[in-house]
Amino acid sequence: MSQVLQERDRLAERDRVAIFDTTLRDGEQSPGISLNTEEKLEIARQLDRLGVDVIEAGYPVASPGDFEAVRAIAREELSHSNPSICAIARAHVTDIDRAWEAIKDAARPRIHIFLSTSAIHMEHQLKATREDVRGLARASVAQAKSLGEDVEFSPMDATRSDIEFVAEVIDIVLAEGATTINIPDTVGYATPDEYGEFLHRLYVLVPGLHRVVLSAHCHDDLGLAVANSLAAVQAGARQVECAINGIGERAGNASLEELVMLLHTRADRLGVHTGADTTELTRTSRLVARLTGFPVQPNKAIVGRNAFAHESGVHQDGVLKERSTYQIMDACSVGLDTNRIVLGKHSGRHALRAALEDLGHELDGSALNRAFARFKEVADGKKELSAIDLEAIVAENVPSESAA
Repeated sequence: MSQVLQERDRLAERDRVAIFDTTLRDGEQSPGISLNTEEKLEIARQLDRLGVDVIEAGYPVASPGDFEAVRAIAREELSHSNPSICAIARAHVTDIDRAWEAIKDAARPRIHIFLSTSAIHMEHQLKATREDVRGLARASVAQAKSLGEDVEFSPMDATRSDIEFVAEVIDIVLAEGATTINIPDTVGYATPDEYGEFLHRLYVLVPGLHRVVLSAHCHDDLGLAVANSLAAVQAGARQVECAINGIGERAGNASLEELVMLLHTRADRLGVHTGADTTELTRTSRLVARLTGFPVQPNKAIVGRNAFAHESGVHQDGVLKERSTYQIMDACSVGLDTNRIVLGKHSGRHALRAALEDLGHELDGSALNRAFARFKEVADGKKELSAIDLEAIVAENVPSESAA
């Protein structure tokens, strides 16, 4: 059995979900993002440390710069997780040749072909008939297969397509040797129940789908990209396509860090896992934010600065006594040193005392009461109190003999 087919079977293991990262391709298509070759290489190296299975490095036909970046990544020694290096191409001869030229030196190259199957795309964008699409699908996958063994095919706008026609096209590309079939919710239109039912129905219409990897690629136009990706996994998909910080076209892609931690945290319920090193998530998120210039919103799940922060006195008291009272994940599991107790006007006595102890001040009784009263006065005028603020409160309100 060839290496590619062995890998296909490994990725299709019942309880393992492959992580296909498209930060460098779909993510970079976000309006306002443009990465140079060195920046793309830096992100690719970090994705390797994170342990993704596939890095979609770019769209080689888009520009000479993108071609060079993809080729550089393909030639880079990414030995930590040994990811496949993928280049995307339209169902055009020149696109496919260009993609292969860019990735052919990779240890594990993959060509990813996309071709629209929805009536709206065929009529208004492709100006093509169903017969045209069938022919393009057959010819493009055959061409890609003649160049490399690992070929992924995406019927673009699948979720707004006639499912019987999508099934026909999938049958055609499977006959030509496609090893991964990706079902894109290209415009973020599907709901989780619809998307799951769509994949279940495809398994019935295309029996050969059981012999390859089924993949999900979901956009976040309605805020459902992660939910739809989860529905796909529950329907049998064993590859999810996502991007760091959820960046991508329009409202973005499914967020890699959210998907990985969802599958990790709820493995008890879902029964699947990934090969990702979750402790690299925060580092990867911050790198991508810095290089793209797209900051992460404070309340972003998993990697936002408030994701493991607590200001409410009730929450702080609970977390200080037992983390699991208000945190379902350990901050260390995503690469942070600890959770963050934010001292503000909502904070309680327990949090203040713990913060003062960290600074070397052990206060109890009336000393703590005086410090807490002053703390509340100061907190009403500031969003967050610093160590300097706390030292000042102790100096002003606590007799020297009460401060250790």
